[in-house]
Order: sequence, then structure tokens, then C-alpha cells
Amino acid sequence: MNYCPNCSAKVSLKIPEGDNRERYVCDSCNTIHYSNPNVVVGTLPAFEDKILLCKRAIEPRVGLWTVPAGFLENGESLLQGAWRETKEETQAEVDMKEILTIFNIPQINQIYVIYRADIEDNSFGPTSESLDVQLFSYDEVPWEELAFPFVPKTINHYYECLKTKKFNLHTEDIIRR
Repeated sequence: MNYCPNCSAKVSLKIPEGDNRERYVCDSCNTIHYSNPNVVVGTLPAFEDKILLCKRAIEPRVGLWTVPAGFLENGESLLQGAWRETKEETQAEVDMKEILTIFNIPQINQIYVIYRADIEDNSFGPTSESLDVQLFSYDEVPWEELAFPFVPKTINHYYECLKTKKFNLHTEDIIRR
């Protein structure tokens, strides 16, 4: 950030009085501009014993498989955002279930919240955000073509829970140096 969105003056990176970390502070109006993590929401949609994955049509990682997920929008709850992202990327009508996984990824300032969801009426298809959308059994998952580190972790957790029919919350930090 170079300029204050409030008054257009230059900003400086400094620790404001009473704070404990650097923030962008306006040199003119003294407004402190906080930068907080982005929240990514999505689902692991399932139909019978298979999961729905989508092949990315947009960067990053075009052409690789992922669960339907994206950034939470202002004014949305976690559940609403996850449902919207699922619809936008897969056209699937889903019955939302509990939160399955939460991943903290501090090096990129993101938090991922993935819900379990049941696909209604076997409804799904590609969209402008997905080159392809397919159901996969565990043995059919294209493990070497998964887009992000949280995806195989989420899939494995889901199938572990499916064995016991107890879908408990899994949280993890994904740290890459």
C-alpha cells in the first residue's frame, strides 16, 4: 500500500502506538490500515460413496483438480459462501452438512474452511470456472493432479470419517517455507 484510501496521502509502515506489529499508517490523517487474512470456503460434495472434484479453468493451477472453493465475500456467512462457491464451480445442488476441515495457511494469509455436502439428484456439470466436473471413488482420485496441499488432506479425512460414519472436525496448519 502506497497511499491512504481515505485521503490519498502517502502511508508509512510502522508500529502504531499501543500496537505490537507493523501496520500501514497514513502520514496525514493517521488512519491505521489493517490487513487481515482471507477466508477461503468450499465443500467436499459427495454422492453415494464418491466425491465431486472440479478441474480448474482459472489461475492459479489451471487444469488441476480441486474441491469447489473460493474466497468468502463480504456479507456472507461461511455456510452461504461455501454453498455459493460450490454452485458457481459445479452447478451442483447440495445439502450442506458440518464443517469437515479447517486449514490455517499463515505464509499466504489464508484460512480454508471446507464443509461436507451431499449432492442432490446427482446434479452437476462444468462452469466457466471449471473445465470438467467428475465424481471419483477413493481409488479413482487423480492424486498426482490435485491443485493444492489442502485437497488431498481433505479427501483423506473425509474417507477416514466415512468408514466410521462420524464426521468430526479436522484442523491443521499447512506451513511451507
